[in-house]
Amino acid sequence: MPPQQPDEVRGAVERIAALASARSLTVACAESLTAGAIASALARGEDAASWFAGAVVSYMSEVKFDVLGVTEGPVVTASCAEEMVRGVTGLLRADAAVAVTGVGGPGEEEGQPAGTVFVATCVGGRTEVTHHLFEGEPPDVLDQTVAAAISQLQAGLAASPGP
Repeated sequence: MPPQQPDEVRGAVERIAALASARSLTVACAESLTAGAIASALARGEDAASWFAGAVVSYMSEVKFDVLGVTEGPVVTASCAEEMVRGVTGLLRADAAVAVTGVGGPGEEEGQPAGTVFVATCVGGRTEVTHHLFEGEPPDVLDQTVAAAISQLQAGLAASPGP
């Protein structure tokens, strides 16, 4: 049996579902360190088949470069997260998207400490990237990343003008 979603994630997903359905929007995601956990959370939203376009899990750097159009170079950066979200938005023709990249741990990568995460959202053509430094073991970092990504996507949808 899969782990239960925290109430905050479940509530934010339901708000995403309601906003996307009411506005006839499609939503997508691109994930690196969370390896599909955000897509799984979104797919649990009410009537997800009508608004959730899908996801690209780009765990390897080459997938980010070749599929999402990310510029070759370091991938634990704000610019990588922004290029990932723009790439998945275009690839899946989504109206809104979220992307994450970072270091789950336990050690550092690309000179960035464990827990370093970049979350990018694109809603109505407006992109926002946030930087986080989460604490804990790798599973804790992943859970915090999913919660931050879902929350940021929900906030972006709520703040965007409706039809």
